[in-house]
Amino acid sequence: MEYKYNEKENLDDILEYVNKTYSQHYSKNKYQATEFIIDGGHGIGFTLGNILKYTQRYGHKNGHNRADLMKVIHYALIALHVHDLNAEAHSKK
Repeated sequence: MEYKYNEKENLDDILEYVNKTYSQHYSKNKYQATEFIIDGGHGIGFTLGNILKYTQRYGHKNGHNRADLMKVIHYALIALHVHDLNAEAHSKK
């Protein structure tokens, strides 16, 4: 498929970014803090809050704009995961 907005390369960059987060210091433990937050029922609020944080920070922390956008996308992916978990749980009731 021919993309107009560099989607293929950007998706590859996003996947590389996400993969790196799994090797960073906060993921060295068996569980990530995000997992506890999601298990506690606060996943959507947590992820949407982080999306807002990094969206609002964009352009204000010199040299971090692309990283902030990567974080927005990563938290959006986690939010999508939480949404799907919640939808699945509701459908079983």
